[in-house]
Amino acid sequence: MQPSKVIPYYFKAQGTFDKEAVTITTLITENRFEVFKKLVRNYRGPISVSLWIRDDEFKDQHFAALHELYDSEPLLREYVDFHIVVDRFDFQLNMWRNVARLFARTDYFMLLDVDFHICTDLKKHLAENQEAMRLLRAGSALILPAFEYTHEEDGVDSATFPKEKKYVEPLVNDNKLMAFHSAKFVPGHGATNYSKWFSNEGDKIYQVTTFNHKYEPYVILKKEGTPWCDERFVGYGANKAACLYEIYISGIDYYVLPKDFLIHQSHAYLESKRSGGRKLNAELYSAFRDELCFRYAKAMYFANELDTAKAANMKSQCTKLKGFSQTLDSFPTMWETRKPTFGKRASRRG
Repeated sequence: MQPSKVIPYYFKAQGTFDKEAVTITTLITENRFEVFKKLVRNYRGPISVSLWIRDDEFKDQHFAALHELYDSEPLLREYVDFHIVVDRFDFQLNMWRNVARLFARTDYFMLLDVDFHICTDLKKHLAENQEAMRLLRAGSALILPAFEYTHEEDGVDSATFPKEKKYVEPLVNDNKLMAFHSAKFVPGHGATNYSKWFSNEGDKIYQVTTFNHKYEPYVILKKEGTPWCDERFVGYGANKAACLYEIYISGIDYYVLPKDFLIHQSHAYLESKRSGGRKLNAELYSAFRDELCFRYAKAMYFANELDTAKAANMKSQCTKLKGFSQTLDSFPTMWETRKPTFGKRASRRG
């Protein structure tokens, strides 16, 4: 949506970062300043954040609040790149995600909602896990399982959250902790396979094998080569799922980290601002999946990739769509005369 004014590096981190560090990319509005400070204090690594400021008569006050935030916490100066989006459009969430990713200064980034607390020493675990880094370098996605407290009041203070995996399962067994949204929306995180995560020992990473189009985990990705989040999704509902679906369809496999996890920090939701967007985005997402399947199938056909491992994710999801398999079978006759013949000179008569 336009017009939007993007101000990259409104504040730029003074620290220097290893290129193989993971930059947390997130987005905030003014009402999330305090929880954002908690994220910075906890992670103490590179963070690229998009901050939306409404372009209205109070704009100067919003900027003043940002400066007050910046002056209130020295760690912001060391670790955080702030990128400002100024416009009148609420909840361009995928656009904000893309801005934070675009200006991230390391090779890997993490898609994270600001109200999730990283409970473990993620940086240390990644440095120690050669298989995790091999997968990241190869372009795969790494997932951190996400949890929430059964009773919201227990999830307010992140200082009380478990810091190691071994303390999580007893809380789940006691019905104090549960997989995120498992009570209301199982498809959102069910493919992470929490039972398998609990049964894992040591550094055994495992692949997600039951991906579905509603899956929306929190992932670490390679900056280069990963598709961007589609910015047609504005408002709540399907925006992150659409982003992660395209990433998967493009041929990027998802793997679950064995030791690390997130817990949601409880806060009130303004449901009135979510319901309308959910309905519209659900309709858009249905058409978007059709579009993606045919677009990637065509691109992979012309790149001679349809019979490679790269196309496996696309085929596993898109063959569920009505008519897709028949259309895929017809590609040779539909497109053969249009395929470019590189390295051959066309003959001319007369």
